[in-house]
Amino acid sequence: MKYSTAFVVAAASVANAGFCNDAFEEFGNFFCPKPVKQIKYSGLDVPGKYRAVSAMDNSGACTFKDRDYSGPIAPFDEDLTLHFRGPLSLKSLAVYTPSKGKRNLPKVHSKRHGHQHLHKKHHEQQEEKRADIVTAVIDGQAVSWENDWFGTPTADVAAAAAATTAALKSVKSSSSAAASASSKSKSKSKSSSSSGGASVPAGDFERTAYYSAKDQIADGLVFLGNFGDPAVSGTFDTVWGASLAYANEDGTKAAASPTVLKDGLIDDSSEVIIASDQECDESCGAVRPGAVAYKGFDGANKVFLAEFTMPLSGKTGWNMDMPAFWMLNGAIPRTGQYSKCSCWAGDNSSPQEGGCGEADIVEVLRSGDTKAKSTFHFAAGTGDSHYFDRPVDSPLKVAVVFQESSATASIKVLDDDFDFATSLTADQVEDLVNDESDINLLSLMTFGALS
Repeated sequence: MKYSTAFVVAAASVANAGFCNDAFEEFGNFFCPKPVKQIKYSGLDVPGKYRAVSAMDNSGACTFKDRDYSGPIAPFDEDLTLHFRGPLSLKSLAVYTPSKGKRNLPKVHSKRHGHQHLHKKHHEQQEEKRADIVTAVIDGQAVSWENDWFGTPTADVAAAAAATTAALKSVKSSSSAAASASSKSKSKSKSSSSSGGASVPAGDFERTAYYSAKDQIADGLVFLGNFGDPAVSGTFDTVWGASLAYANEDGTKAAASPTVLKDGLIDDSSEVIIASDQECDESCGAVRPGAVAYKGFDGANKVFLAEFTMPLSGKTGWNMDMPAFWMLNGAIPRTGQYSKCSCWAGDNSSPQEGGCGEADIVEVLRSGDTKAKSTFHFAAGTGDSHYFDRPVDSPLKVAVVFQESSATASIKVLDDDFDFATSLTADQVEDLVNDESDINLLSLMTFGALS
């Protein structure tokens, strides 16, 4: 994520240059001579505070209040949004959180037909019973109805069920028929391709969000961007610029509703944001008026798996041919990712002091470079002079794990055949955090070690 405070990244690199004795400087950034496959940050248990936005309006008013944080992983235990800047082709993504007990999950995830709307994940921990607003394309016409999965069907629901049955028969009888469904509330949906279920025992990790570009599956997440357009979604003004909006399938402008990112290349000048499918409530804190606002992925224990390529585009200029994958405290984009009204910045003397949290996972810092670095921005932030190879020609699979018990954040390159399954065992997650076996491919960092 680029700001006018590039000196922060450079300073962190200088401070950590000693972690390899032969680090070299290149255009203001320090690099160790060879790439690694894991960068592991320990000591993520440094209490602090940041300036949280308490209120903002469209006139330009923005007020702050101090917010304290403490405990393992803080402030990265708060909800995080995922950000991808081109040139980048996102192939797949999965988010995992600890299971609270046995739960039936489909062994096979059904392929959605069409890609205009997202399928929202059912969260069984929600006890409130709600209805679905179901949208389907039947005989070329978009039809919507309210479907109450709980209790005795009403006449309207019975009619909707009949329409659904007719639509299913139509799909079976014609290979050219297609249906696209969107669930606009958290309620139970069944996969037609499921052939039984698998349980996720307590202590293991269940997949709570998933995206497959090839299969056009998006489950438990939404695609957003700073594309606010009052005529489409989100908002725009000359004070704060464009707000968060739903992203279109190309990731280039606003869409009217949740839309699946197509299998293609995110352009150099574009940035796509992924949040959970949980719409914001009062727990989100201040939100820019008129913005499309969703929660990120929270918790002190969470696993993010991503697969992507970062091909060379040959373009030059600001942020051109500089792909990146990073994470932000979800409060930042909900107020103003590229404005002064967010919790990213600290006090006037240092833009890092007091920040609410940014984790650069795989970021190219110079146009056309094939070295990608990692840096954490917050009060105890640090960056590493070791780097990952930019995945120019073939996809890279990477795991980002935040682990409460060890106060660790680990970024690890995975084998090409690693499966983004519906669940991960506790042992699998531990393996993702454990040190890379080849010490020449491992970098160990510690938060607060230089303070």
